[in-house]
Amino acid sequence: LGVYQARGEYQLIVERVEPQGLGALQKAFEQLKARLAAEGLFDAGKKKPIPFLPARIGVVTSPTGAVIRDILTVTRRRFSSVDILVAPVRVQGPEAPREIAAALRLLQAENIDVIIVARGGGSLEDLAPFNDEAVARAIFDCPVPVISAVGHETDFTIADFVADLRAPTPSAAAELAVPSRLELAGLLKTLRRRLELADRRRRQTFADRLAFFRERLRDPKRRIAEIRIALDGSLERMRRLAGRCLETSRRNLGEADLRLRHR
Repeated sequence: LGVYQARGEYQLIVERVEPQGLGALQKAFEQLKARLAAEGLFDAGKKKPIPFLPARIGVVTSPTGAVIRDILTVTRRRFSSVDILVAPVRVQGPEAPREIAAALRLLQAENIDVIIVARGGGSLEDLAPFNDEAVARAIFDCPVPVISAVGHETDFTIADFVADLRAPTPSAAAELAVPSRLELAGLLKTLRRRLELADRRRRQTFADRLAFFRERLRDPKRRIAEIRIALDGSLERMRRLAGRCLETSRRNLGEADLRLRHR
């Protein structure tokens, strides 16, 4: 607030103007989102598939708090034999983006099948590290599939858009990354029953077809004997028929001879 002494008027000196309801962080978020989208970092065709049953999972998050506990609990419950390697980072503050990007690069050399990037909910300022361009490019350049689980279900960050898969919560990320051993066991049991039933049906079909062909093909000697008997019968009928035809011809010839003599 200043005073214009020549006329004794007060002045309001404005150093920065922001649109109402849209702060600097939100504006930076929208601008970065638009720029990265234009570059193709969000394209669905560039996203890598999540492996069905990973042997080793990398987790980029804070080493303390509910997030890592939830991920470990869910993973152990669903498939306890999966290895988990945690890359501890700060998930808030000015140093967090650099640590998150470095952790992603570090895990690439650890024979990891899928990476979960996670943190709990918070304000837009709290989630700012996951709206950082360096983090976004580190996720995009990572050859390992990345699942983003940042904030609550209603929170969206740049990391969510770049990641290969977005999970609404860290617990959901663990469920998406690891199948349930019990569900797989039940599925395998069902498939085994189906295979056994299909195998029995196939064997029965082959047995029925074999019996059919055996009936049709029977013993060749017996078949030849049957044909010979039928042939003998046909020859006998032909002889009798020929004899009757010859007898009829002789009779007709005799009758014709008598009629000629009487003329």
